[in-house]
Amino acid sequence: MALNKGEWSEVYTFLKLLADGKLYAADANLNKIEDIYYPIIKILKDEPNGNLEYYIGDSINVCKENGEELMKLPIEEFKKQSLNLLNKINENKSKKGAFELPDIINFLQSIKITKLKAKSKEKRDITIMVHDINTGMKPILGFSIKSYLGNSSTIINASGKTNFVFSIENTVNLTEKEINRINSLVNARGKADIKKRVKELNKIGCVLKYNNMDDNNFKQNLIMIDSLFPNIIGEVLKIYYSGEATTLNEILNIVSSKNPCHYDKTAEHPFYEYKIKNYITDAALGMTPGTKWTGKYDANGGYIIVKEDGELVCYHIYNRNEFQDYLINNTKLDTPSSSRNGFGSIYQENGNLYFKLNLQIRFK
Repeated sequence: MALNKGEWSEVYTFLKLLADGKLYAADANLNKIEDIYYPIIKILKDEPNGNLEYYIGDSINVCKENGEELMKLPIEEFKKQSLNLLNKINENKSKKGAFELPDIINFLQSIKITKLKAKSKEKRDITIMVHDINTGMKPILGFSIKSYLGNSSTIINASGKTNFVFSIENTVNLTEKEINRINSLVNARGKADIKKRVKELNKIGCVLKYNNMDDNNFKQNLIMIDSLFPNIIGEVLKIYYSGEATTLNEILNIVSSKNPCHYDKTAEHPFYEYKIKNYITDAALGMTPGTKWTGKYDANGGYIIVKEDGELVCYHIYNRNEFQDYLINNTKLDTPSSSRNGFGSIYQENGNLYFKLNLQIRFK
């Protein structure tokens, strides 16, 4: 089976956690915190022929869900296999797309693993039972895995559901000729240049005003954060596509300075920082545009990060502040395909002019 670098990183995380037996927390800058870690009791795998559990003790015991032991392997074997896989991923770092690693697949099959990919609609990539030193409990937690071994991954994937609709105000200079000119602006590769189109609208005095969203479910999800949150993300998109900033941290500072919701800031409450941090956390751990958001995290454990050197660190619910700072400091907006997602051109509806912008957020 061929997997891409991100998918191989998920396999690496599984092998590496069984080899290490513990998962360290990280600070906001991805540095391992030596005195905060979570001993791993077992890793649970959902397999077509029945769920499996990989217990960590003096060895790795592979058991069925009912406790029946299938095999026992030395921990050293998982150390060897995880290091081997890390080296193979690095050897294929320049490759685009998926590639096969037959020796790794053979080892996985020997320990009863045939299902290598998590369901695409789920945020969790791995399920772990840990010993919570703080409470003495042994919770089963789902973690999302993000890897620096491959291409940067997304937090909010672009689709037609992530389109925001803006009415175009002050259209006195927006003649039919100008509309055709702006809609025809492309980049050097012949693709629609959305930023250039927005800049041209700004240049002739037009104003983009948030009007609505293409997908009502996504809109209601955002309203769960705050009744005005769709407007706030609309402002975020205008800042990005106007070329003012790209990283979420920079954009957040500009939004706070502009204060589009006219909050009372006499006491310097961090209104926008609080709301945007909560949204990016919800999006990272559970919220998706196409599914009704109930506030329950699928990745209820948090994030596991595969660093460039292969070290694993995590952001758990106990270090939520560090996790939020990490997300804000390490993400950016991106421009997806406008033709695929249906945005980026001036259009008319019921005598009014509109323009759509699309939300996509990925790691830097």
